Amino acid sequence: VQLIESGGGLVQAGGSLKLSCTASGRTFSTYAMGWFRQAPGKEREFVSAISWSRNTYYADSMKGRFTISRDNAKNTMSLQMNSLKPEDTAVYYCAAGPTTTQYNYWGQGTQVTVSS
Repeated sequence: VQLIESGGGLVQAGGSLKLSCTASGRTFSTYAMGWFRQAPGKEREFVSAISWSRNTYYADSMKGRFTISRDNAKNTMSLQMNSLKPEDTAVYYCAAGPTTTQYNYWGQGTQVTVSS
């Protein structure tokens, strides 16, 4: 499975961005998908996940601001990010795996920068 992220960029605090992850392969619908992020000097952290059955999970700091979704027909997953804060600045990675806590495949990342 190859994963390619898109949609990152520079936005002012309070603004919105929508990240997308496009996957290759015919078994996309069977994978759990997730978003992670890594800020400079920090460890990678969980952002959100969606199971093959579309159960969704969020890190506490993202609840109410971020929305994850998937379109199995298009092999894509999205992350709508609203009310962005400077602390959301990071490289965001897409991941795929057998469960929402196990990931075997990772994208190359897309930079999100939120200015204050």
